[in-house]
Amino acid sequence: MTITANGHASVAPERSRRAIPGGIGADRAFAFLLVITGAAGLLASWVITIDKIKLAEDPTFTPGCSLNPVVSCGNIMKSDQAQAFGFPNPLLGLVAYSMVIAIGVALLAGARYRRWYWLGLNAGCLFGVGFCTWLQYQSLYNINALCLWCSLAWVATIVMFCYVTGHNIKHRAIKVPEGLRRTLMEFHWMPPVLWIGIIGMLILTRWWDFWTG
Repeated sequence: MTITANGHASVAPERSRRAIPGGIGADRAFAFLLVITGAAGLLASWVITIDKIKLAEDPTFTPGCSLNPVVSCGNIMKSDQAQAFGFPNPLLGLVAYSMVIAIGVALLAGARYRRWYWLGLNAGCLFGVGFCTWLQYQSLYNINALCLWCSLAWVATIVMFCYVTGHNIKHRAIKVPEGLRRTLMEFHWMPPVLWIGIIGMLILTRWWDFWTG
């Protein structure tokens, strides 16, 4: 409370202090990472959606990324797994990746979000990476084909999930033992590299005879 020149009490400064928004922001590198991974996922979802529409109009249409019996986007698009929720999977990507881009741009502009917001983003990324893992298994062992655009979305989602989780651990939105927190901050690049490397090895061994033949 302050006293004005005419002797009246004022609580405006105190109210101003209470009105200042809190929350957790992010550095520019992390914000750019969200924009880039979101854009990569959005591009993949957009191309797959367009090709799926063309395939629905013309069953003889061959997507540009159908290169051989293994790298065959057309086989993926025709599968039941391509519409796991009753509609084409890339429609989820069009919405989800656009939201990630919007969050990244807002962070570049200086936005700060509450802890619950960051945890919500983390939960969304967890759902996304879990869904991608299921699709990876279906692609490798049931559909027996690989889609390059899908692979781009997988990589983008894995990197996104790892760094959103790392960001939340760094700012203690997710609480872990301090020793683990410091280790993850120092070697933040290892989880996505190992994760993507394992997927690459699975792809290599799954069609080893084809690659080496």
